[in-house]
Amino acid sequence: MSNIKSAFDHGKAFVAFLTCGDPDLDTTEKLVRAIADAGADLIELGIPFSDPTAEGPIIQAANLRALTGGVTTDDIFEMVYKVRKTVKIPMVFMTYANVVFSYGTERFMRTAAEAGMDGLILPDVPFEEKEDFAPACRMYGLELISLIAPTSNQRILMIAKEAEGFVYCISSLGVTGIRNEINSDVDNMVKLVRESTNIPTAIGFGISTPAQATKMAQIADGIIVGSAIVKIIGEYGRDAVIPVSDYVKAMKEAIS
Repeated sequence: MSNIKSAFDHGKAFVAFLTCGDPDLDTTEKLVRAIADAGADLIELGIPFSDPTAEGPIIQAANLRALTGGVTTDDIFEMVYKVRKTVKIPMVFMTYANVVFSYGTERFMRTAAEAGMDGLILPDVPFEEKEDFAPACRMYGLELISLIAPTSNQRILMIAKEAEGFVYCISSLGVTGIRNEINSDVDNMVKLVRESTNIPTAIGFGISTPAQATKMAQIADGIIVGSAIVKIIGEYGRDAVIPVSDYVKAMKEAIS
């Protein structure tokens, strides 16, 4: 069984996202440990990029703070090596195609695997272009996570059949961000995925409150929360560890 899929073996999974290097990598390292201790089942580590097209203002600002602070992909790999000594839950990178291309695709996958990462999410790479990255992922045992959106329509079954790890179900049109309501037909998206595969599903984009978490966890196998966590980090900076930990505990409890 894949390490990523195992995150969904103990009830509904809580997937947490944060941007590496925001406000600095020492704090990111502390946050990863705290999030894991608080009950997260899987962590997405965002590698900052200058043009994060899938991200809303909150995560865009985090990318800018991290890049302004001088964080590099090599710095992030080194941080992962350190946290992997104690953090055992699955972790995946979320970044953009140019980050991987500029580092060297095979070199990126090899270094990520050696550091202890389990997979990769590339939100700007459509399913039809995934073979630019999938062979290198397979070579080094990384799972390339597929995304489906409300506009995927008939492509959902095709994407689901080849999915690895879990299927990332985008709940809302547009970019990431906190939303008061999630109105898309995500229930039907999940049903279509389950017609094609037994790989777990997780819903992301817009979930920020315990009530939303509870509702979405009734539909899918897990939930993904990013902007709400990054917003706390933006507010508290280096003092964000305890507030983030408390938030993760509350959200995990809401879906348990």
